[in-house]
Amino acid sequence: MADEDYYKILGVSKDASADEIQKAYRKLARKFHPDLHADKEEKDREKAKQQFQKVQQAYDVLSDEKKRQMYDMGPSFGQAGGGNPFGGAGGNPFGGGAGGIDLSQMFGGGGGGGGFEDILRQMGGGGGPMGGRQQAPPRRGSDIEKEITIPFATSVVGGQHQVSLQRTKSKVDKIDVKIPAGIESGKKIRLRGQGQSSGGSAGDLLITVKIAPHPNYARKGLNLQISIPITLREAAEGATIDLPTPHGTVALKVPAGTSSGKSLRLKGMGVKAPSKSGDLIATLQIAIPKEIPTSDTEKLSELSEAWEQCAVRSELTW
Repeated sequence: MADEDYYKILGVSKDASADEIQKAYRKLARKFHPDLHADKEEKDREKAKQQFQKVQQAYDVLSDEKKRQMYDMGPSFGQAGGGNPFGGAGGNPFGGGAGGIDLSQMFGGGGGGGGFEDILRQMGGGGGPMGGRQQAPPRRGSDIEKEITIPFATSVVGGQHQVSLQRTKSKVDKIDVKIPAGIESGKKIRLRGQGQSSGGSAGDLLITVKIAPHPNYARKGLNLQISIPITLREAAEGATIDLPTPHGTVALKVPAGTSSGKSLRLKGMGVKAPSKSGDLIATLQIAIPKEIPTSDTEKLSELSEAWEQCAVRSELTW
């Protein structure tokens, strides 16, 4: 410590008065005292402890008129004995005894008030003369987890979904949850401050979203898929049919000579995400009635004989 600049450590000038030195020391002691760093990581506690020792040593010298005069004399200060000229080697910097410092004297002394205990009380602490830890802030409330099932249409276009939440035994709250468009099954929505409260800030409500199946539509990524039944005549001659979609009813054109299984892609008519929209893929399926009148069967036989000439399976190979 003999090589340290005690004035610089305390942040005062070399002509500082005793009151200015004491004021600077009180401020730094409040900042670096180990008791006020007890909840921090070990490296931070050790760093604060070392800095507190330096501050304490600087004050011990500069607050004593004779020691200060010796220190101001120059480099010869403290060389005798190879270390701390005012205390025993390795002495406890936080207690009394040889080489130690009485904290109550350094902060105004005695049992008459104005000591370190009072300083810590002003900062929110308490306890004995070394000061207790600062009072812990109120604990944050716990999170609440809940699972909901939303309609398929809501998952595609977004909307509102009401959640019933019982935080206490006597009350059930109704909360409107905003469902973003394009949400996928299994995703979570966090509502901050809607969880349990325990005196401090409330916890969060974590909602896991499940999606109910749709009777006609399915989803793959951002694309929507649907299978559309058409009649034999619509397939043969072509037609325009109405198709209900999440974005309104559209007119879908069925080309003449459409075979069952043909897919038509409607660009941008799928799930609309913030940066990209999916497509709607409509697969056409020729629907044959379960019961066909005899007269119709005869007509189908005539058609079949004509279509056999087209060799519809000629491209099949192994």
